[in-house]
Amino acid sequence: MLILNCPYCSVDAEETELTPGGEAHLKRFGPGSSDADFEGYLFQRENPKGVHFERWRHANGCGKWFHAARCTVTLEVFGTYSAQTTEPPKNLQKTISKKRPGWSWREFS
Repeated sequence: MLILNCPYCSVDAEETELTPGGEAHLKRFGPGSSDADFEGYLFQRENPKGVHFERWRHANGCGKWFHAARCTVTLEVFGTYSAQTTEPPKNLQKTISKKRPGWSWREFS
């Protein structure tokens, strides 16, 4: 069972209390964007083996969206943070780098 800490209400919630929202930190294109940009936003998603950033909603709690960093192989959760950020907090990036030598946020952005 996946357990994530909601950064807003500080509750450790089981995945049954949460709603997955897919990949985090996607660039959304506005009006006037090309069909290829819009198609990429809607359909092209990463499915990495290893560190992954996802959106989750605390559906049976505060109802807010947040981001989680976890490993898709081991289900290890590195941390959660506000959905309003454009990249993971520096302390979370350092935590992941310590546990996964050679990992870099630059490869995801």
